Amino acid sequence: MPTSVHAARHAAPAALRPPRPTALASAALLACLLQAAQAQQVAEDATVQAVGVSAPAIKRSAKASIVGLGDLPAWETPAQAQTFSSDVLRDAFVTRLADLTRLDASTTDSYNTVGYWDYLTVRGFTLDNAYNYRREGLPVNAETRLPLENKSAVELFKGTSGIQAGVSAPGGLVNLLVKRPEGRVHSAFFSVNDAGEARAAVDVGGRFGPERSLGLRVNAAVARLNTQIDNTEGHSRLLSVATDWRLSRDTLIELELEDSWQSQPSVAGLSLLGDRLPSSRTFSRKLNLNNQPWSQPVQFEGRTGTLRWTQNLQAGWRSAVTYGEQHLRSNDRAAFPFGCYEGATETYYYSACPNGDYDLYDYRSDNERRITRSLLAQLEGRFDLAGIENNVRFGLLRSLYRTSLKPQAYNYVGTLNVLTGPYEPTVAAPEMDDASPNRWENSTELSVQDHVRLAPNWQAWVGVRHTSLSRHSQETDGAKDTYIDQTLNTPWAALGWTLAPQTQAYVSWGEGVETKAAPRNAALANAGQILPAAKSRQTEVGVKGQYSAGRVSAQWGANLFQTLRPLAETIDSTFRYNGDARHRGLEGFWQGRVGPWGLAASAMVLDAERRGSTDGTVNGKQPVNVPERTVKVSGSHTWGLPVPLTVQADVVHEGSRWVDTANTVRLPAWTRLDLGVRAVQGREALRTVTWRLNVANVFDKRGWREAPSMFGGHTYLFPILGRTVTASAQIDF
Repeated sequence: MPTSVHAARHAAPAALRPPRPTALASAALLACLLQAAQAQQVAEDATVQAVGVSAPAIKRSAKASIVGLGDLPAWETPAQAQTFSSDVLRDAFVTRLADLTRLDASTTDSYNTVGYWDYLTVRGFTLDNAYNYRREGLPVNAETRLPLENKSAVELFKGTSGIQAGVSAPGGLVNLLVKRPEGRVHSAFFSVNDAGEARAAVDVGGRFGPERSLGLRVNAAVARLNTQIDNTEGHSRLLSVATDWRLSRDTLIELELEDSWQSQPSVAGLSLLGDRLPSSRTFSRKLNLNNQPWSQPVQFEGRTGTLRWTQNLQAGWRSAVTYGEQHLRSNDRAAFPFGCYEGATETYYYSACPNGDYDLYDYRSDNERRITRSLLAQLEGRFDLAGIENNVRFGLLRSLYRTSLKPQAYNYVGTLNVLTGPYEPTVAAPEMDDASPNRWENSTELSVQDHVRLAPNWQAWVGVRHTSLSRHSQETDGAKDTYIDQTLNTPWAALGWTLAPQTQAYVSWGEGVETKAAPRNAALANAGQILPAAKSRQTEVGVKGQYSAGRVSAQWGANLFQTLRPLAETIDSTFRYNGDARHRGLEGFWQGRVGPWGLAASAMVLDAERRGSTDGTVNGKQPVNVPERTVKVSGSHTWGLPVPLTVQADVVHEGSRWVDTANTVRLPAWTRLDLGVRAVQGREALRTVTWRLNVANVFDKRGWREAPSMFGGHTYLFPILGRTVTASAQIDF
């Protein structure tokens, strides 16, 4: 297997401590202390709101704070974004970020497998796990498994994000919102599925002290992980604490800490047979190429926290200063298939050989550490200029990233056959003698943006972010010591016209910045080295609306977008920028309720192509693993019975996509149906018990779900998961 695999499977850290079964017990003790403090209060004041903290997110709202355009209603925001509340995620049985592909048509898979971190593609671009994820608005590294049990919502922003995030790949951003102290919260959750996976979680919180000035919220979760694939048993746990202190009606201090751990074997993708796409029925769904006697689980450990000071100032101005740290440790290990050499024809395949042979490697990267530190200072307010009200926001973001690796093992252990029996045991080769790239990055970002109402029906937005980057990369053996310093400006502007009540048409234009590094490929002259940052550009035109009358409420929108992104590829043994990718798309969504009926639907049609490469054979070709069209529909009906009952049906359709860069092999389109039933039962001693039953892939659809090309050009095939039945109970008391 070529050494380019190293770049993709950024190894992970040495032996991590075993899961601590005391997470739920610790939460129970904290809950008892919390209840004792609450007992001192005369009455529960559920109406108290934190200074400067917005109300809980609306389910499936198109409004998301990550857009950063102030407290505007969704229909007035000149951008596409959604907020998925914790209830929506639970109703859809979302347990990891990869499951967001069920909820939004613009979001698809990009190498999502069991036991590994999540990759998302938005508008045809794979998000960069090191730069495109936020937590409480601060940068975090998603080269780990980010837990969701203590998150109140997940925000998804679609589009070039230069004004929101500075350095980030085009396509979008994902922001995780932590559950904060509110009113009294006592909740327990349990679930189990027919694959043997079981989860348990508790969520307790409330306010106490003089005038309810102190708040506390504790979340704990444990899980026994498993799937219908062989050798995928694992465990995870989470313990988090969030607290706040309202010093006065104008001052709020917030602190939250999170500790998570997961251990589970990963599952490598299957592949083409030479240049041929095999039928998904060729392979058993239980097949795991990582099932070797010496295989070890992938392990993720993360500790993250934020401290925020929010202050209301005079004349309606407000400031917020937030500091955050994230410390990650991982062990990334696998019996990993990569490529095949066919001796009879002297041909090397970046897939399995036509007869099913594949090369197997012992891949290990232990004790890998990643640290992210961020400080964000914001000031926002209003002032009049020439009789026009200006709503302005100033921001300063200072971020430090560190990736510290050890020499990796990446050693050939034998050739097996995926058709006749991959379970033949091999001998481990764990020697750690392959150099890995360590990286350091400091960035300072200054931003300013303004929102003005030009006329009763016209408004405009303008902003710019100035980014100063200092990047350093060096191999663990001291080779390829590279420094790059850059300053870049990313402007953004939008114009909106209210053409009808609660209906706005808009046009926007903006730039983004992203960083790249050459793959770990011994054939490259600059293998593993960082490249200068490059700019992407996007133009978007759309219309959005909102309607509410009686028992009918709805949000809807449609938009056209075009994104231009510089692409890097290997030219004359050097990995460098060469041409660009142009993605043009049409998106639409409608979500709302008509009496007892609910509907959330979204669709995207995408025309993407490669342009301007000196390799003329790729120009005009479409990107790999990007469906030409996607449709996601979720419909529900609620019966007002003594025990209210809701039935929900989710349809996921993804169109055909190319498997290879030459556009000669195509993955067929597929459609999957999921069904869910939810019953909310009132109890005298308990507030409510919510029962949920979900059947994913009701008709047990067979097919290839995605076909990413990664790790130096190897093509992987991931099947649609088989029918899975999950039952859960949520007790709120």
